[in-house]
Amino acid sequence: MKIAIYGSGGVGGFFGARLANAGNEVHFIARGAHLRAMREKGLKVESGSGNIHLAKPHVHEDPAEIGPVDIVMYAVKLGDVESAAHTLKPLLHERTLVIPFQNGVEAPGMLARIIGQKHVLPGVAYIATSISSPGVVTHTGTMQGLHVAPGAGAFVAAGKAAGINIEEAPDIDLTRWQKFVFLVGMSGTTSLSRQPLGVIRADPELRATLQAAMTETWRLGRKRGVRLADDFIADRMKFADSLHADMKTSMQHDLEAGKPLEAPWLCGAVLRMSEEEGLEAPVNRTIYAALKPFLRGR
Repeated sequence: MKIAIYGSGGVGGFFGARLANAGNEVHFIARGAHLRAMREKGLKVESGSGNIHLAKPHVHEDPAEIGPVDIVMYAVKLGDVESAAHTLKPLLHERTLVIPFQNGVEAPGMLARIIGQKHVLPGVAYIATSISSPGVVTHTGTMQGLHVAPGAGAFVAAGKAAGINIEEAPDIDLTRWQKFVFLVGMSGTTSLSRQPLGVIRADPELRATLQAAMTETWRLGRKRGVRLADDFIADRMKFADSLHADMKTSMQHDLEAGKPLEAPWLCGAVLRMSEEEGLEAPVNRTIYAALKPFLRGR
């Protein structure tokens, strides 16, 4: 397949490298020091699931250099979703699918308003990665996976052949909210405390904060008609206990690096949408308030 990775950071870099290593024609769209390093030294992925080094990846700053593709893995930060969407046109032909893998639950709608609903197929990514240095993506632990809405069978087959844990999700809205509930709690508590997951789950007060932030988000999803299970929060707490203790969220990585934060579309979005539904979200309100001074980075 011909695939464009729009946003070649931790998520895009990891999955794009796997797809390229399996023989697909993968084009990475990046910028700044990461772009320069990939051009000069290639793209390295360090992972417990197996290291990869693409010596000469297809790397671009301008999407217009690539031409139409079969799939766009859209992995830019939430704050760039709308602005970057206006540059997608050169990548599109009649059957091109753009799969947004952003955190939060609002990116598919934002994309559809700009490029048209027929090109947008929602997706969800599960992985803990970061750009440890320009041109190098580091994967913490071994958990990795993608869920996509039905309609991208060839991409799913290509992903499986590349060793990616990928599957179609019949109810992609439920799948997206399941991740959203967990990530809101995780990103909020790790960023607020500046600590990895192991510290969060071991400390009684931080653990309670994680559970409360998820519960507010779960309640919001239920109010909006999402079929989240009654025991979903208890299940996610058990899941948190099973993950690598050193795991950090992408928002925590951004905070530590002085980059803009995705909080307005995570804990901030829970606050905004809860107010629209007449619900209270005091824990997410407090987390968002504490992170507001850092929203634009340094």
